[in-house]
Amino acid sequence: MLLPKAREIIAKVDIFKSYAKGMATGLEAELSVVIDVFFPIHIIAEAAKDFRERFPTVPLRLFVEALGGTVEPILDRRANVGIVGSLPVMPSGIATEPLGSILFNIVASADHPLSLIEGPISKSQLEQHVQLILTDRTELSAGREFGVMSSQTWRLADLFAKHTFLINGLGWGGMPEHAVKTDIEEGRLVSLIIEDLPAGGLRLPVSIAYRSDDPPGPAGRWFIGRLTACSNDSSIK
Repeated sequence: MLLPKAREIIAKVDIFKSYAKGMATGLEAELSVVIDVFFPIHIIAEAAKDFRERFPTVPLRLFVEALGGTVEPILDRRANVGIVGSLPVMPSGIATEPLGSILFNIVASADHPLSLIEGPISKSQLEQHVQLILTDRTELSAGREFGVMSSQTWRLADLFAKHTFLINGLGWGGMPEHAVKTDIEEGRLVSLIIEDLPAGGLRLPVSIAYRSDDPPGPAGRWFIGRLTACSNDSSIK
């Protein structure tokens, strides 16, 4: 009767020893990462799978945010590392490392009036229709607008909601190419050609971010390296 309990206690002691050994060598007790909503989640999954095998005693906590939401958890120490793409201006105290860039397309539903225009679409034509944009749930971008080209805007705090609104013809807007590739191929969305913008889409720079006074430890540094390797083989250029 006592043997199963004894085995359970021994197993917990071994886990405790692993935690203590890791902390003695500077290994983080937990790795918290905040991810820009535009970043391909399958790259995170690839890196997380290898992370679990490499650091079995280090829990991984993930946040998915946009704009200032990717930086605020780092500032208030809720996250160790951030993958930041949609906030171009970094607050003081944040160090960054380049990770690559995400292809960004301007799209609308196949039956949206803008999709029926032949040739480049002018800014005045865009102004006539609602632009769907992500809103910042923090104050870090207060007073600044990023990529807003219409005075008519609907603001959404969720990329999934924006995607659904776009498909249903409720407006036009920018989306990461990997999130709408299938919709474009299957005819639900159309990639719009905008006057004075590259025909193939825009490139959104992506960076690794962390506090200057609290750089990543061994697990965080390994995770950053693994993300970089995964990105080189995928949709991050």
